[in-house]
Amino acid sequence: MLNAALSVIHEEHRSLAAVVQGLRYIARESLVKNTLPDFGVLRAMVFYLDEFPEKLHHPKEDAYLFARLRERTHEADSVIDELTQHHAAGGQRVRDLKLALDRLEGGAVNGLKEFSETVAVFAEAMLDHIAREEQTLIPLACKHLSPADWVEIGAAFAENGDPRFDSTEDIECRDLFSRILRLARPMNGAGPLKA
Repeated sequence: MLNAALSVIHEEHRSLAAVVQGLRYIARESLVKNTLPDFGVLRAMVFYLDEFPEKLHHPKEDAYLFARLRERTHEADSVIDELTQHHAAGGQRVRDLKLALDRLEGGAVNGLKEFSETVAVFAEAMLDHIAREEQTLIPLACKHLSPADWVEIGAAFAENGDPRFDSTEDIECRDLFSRILRLARPMNGAGPLKA
């Protein structure tokens, strides 16, 4: 079950990173070309970044992966504390994105520059967070968690074992992710976004 659990976590990180990188690409291109971006694509991306990591992925990490690892070792305490703080700050970062997007769409002076800067800060924080989990936390989890721990974690991630989540929300997030990739494809001169 360890491989199945890690596979789901890695896949979720890849999907999240793809949307973040796509958002960053669109913001940069719009700023360089001094053109307004496709607001429908941006709204879908920001909605995804609110719905998926904030309501599904991060709560599962906190409740299952981080909690179980904290029970098994103190070696991971500082990284868990750091990542938990990142999760707590994530909601405000998404609200900052929404506000900057609202201002841009509303025609604010310097709206494009403000939006691009907000996206850059968000993207750096999110991609650094993912890298910290992948490079530091997951190796510690592999070292300290038992097969039974991985079964529990895998069930939570694969089957939405937490009663706060239902399969409908998970399917909606996957559908939204697919839509974002389709919508963003024409804006990305290098081809479709990759998960």
